[in-house]
Amino acid sequence: MAKASTQKASPANTIAFQGFLGANSHIACQERFPKMTPLPCLRFEDAFEAVEKGKARLAMIPVDNSIAGRVADIHHILPNSGLSIIGEHFFGVSHHLMAVPGATLKTLNRVESHVHALGQCRKFIRKHKLQPIVSADTAGAAMDVAARGDKTVAAIAPKLAAKIYGLKVLASNIEDAEHNTTRFLIMSKTPVKIGPKSGPCVTSFVFRVRNVPAALYKAMGGFATNGVNMSKLESYMVGGHFTATQFYAEVDGHPSDRALKLAFEELRFYSKEVKILGTYAGHPYRYEAVPGEE
Repeated sequence: MAKASTQKASPANTIAFQGFLGANSHIACQERFPKMTPLPCLRFEDAFEAVEKGKARLAMIPVDNSIAGRVADIHHILPNSGLSIIGEHFFGVSHHLMAVPGATLKTLNRVESHVHALGQCRKFIRKHKLQPIVSADTAGAAMDVAARGDKTVAAIAPKLAAKIYGLKVLASNIEDAEHNTTRFLIMSKTPVKIGPKSGPCVTSFVFRVRNVPAALYKAMGGFATNGVNMSKLESYMVGGHFTATQFYAEVDGHPSDRALKLAFEELRFYSKEVKILGTYAGHPYRYEAVPGEE
């Protein structure tokens, strides 16, 4: 695990995230759970394990970005983590160029950050003729730049990272697109039960269809015929086999709703494995009007 804050906190009031202090995941934790103590972890597996072993009560895990798409590896970890999804959080991402005191845009020739951050700031990097260097983490890049004290290299990271590691922000909001948003899942060892009439909710699940012709088409038919909105359907290989495909899906509704209950019955008939990962309240951002769909 990455070096955590020296502040002691009980596991019941701790939330784990992947990355170093100052990362976007850290800020998302503060934004959603301002009274909880964030626990930085080197890998996603470490964040899941922190909750599973009782070192933290919750974990804040990124799954999608409006520009970069889905976060790799998460869907492989989720089904077997032993944790449940109890909520979601949408976080607006802003990227900032930072360097050691005394550095300027003219002294720079390289910039380091996470591969997604570099990709989301291509126009700025190209305009200033900087050489992009991939780092494991945005905040980690800021920490490395501060440690080296080199005025020719900068980091792209959140403003919080500049404050934590003593860097100077040379340019703010340098991302190519204003709609840069990351969706996080909030994970817990203890499932949180919400009532079917508690408001708009989302159900996440994984499944593997039987190896018969048109199995996926038939498995999905129950959601269409019962009027259930499926907001996400993604596939990925399991066990390194090209014919062993697992699907991750999200639908609107509660499993006790009649329509969704009937849809799941049909899904199970054509599948050899169906696992619900969690039912949770939908974040308000999810229901904002999409341009052209008002």
